[in-house]
Amino acid sequence: MATIEECRSALDKLSDNMQHAEGNVREAAALDRSVSCHITDLDVTFVGRMRGGRIEVRDTVQGPPPDKAEIRLAMTGDDLVALVDGELNFAKVWGSGRVKLSAGVRDLLQLRKLL
Repeated sequence: MATIEECRSALDKLSDNMQHAEGNVREAAALDRSVSCHITDLDVTFVGRMRGGRIEVRDTVQGPPPDKAEIRLAMTGDDLVALVDGELNFAKVWGSGRVKLSAGVRDLLQLRKLL
């Protein structure tokens, strides 16, 4: 099972990848939205903001997200690490329900470029 530190490191790596993206992916990464990522097996949530092509994690809280972020993810720590490392296909694990993504319709249309 991935640790909180490994999950935080994976989010930092994802943020770095987004910042260096090009084309449509860079456009999608440029959203300015509140975000939360609930790590279900550790029962912790990383909360922050997606802005300027990066994910800025502002806090780590115990349990589910305290507020409803504009973009919400939920998954196990192992799945987060594997997704960021390219070992899992997002569409496949999202379709199977292993990863949950909630956002407004417009945001989902933009985010699909990232995925």
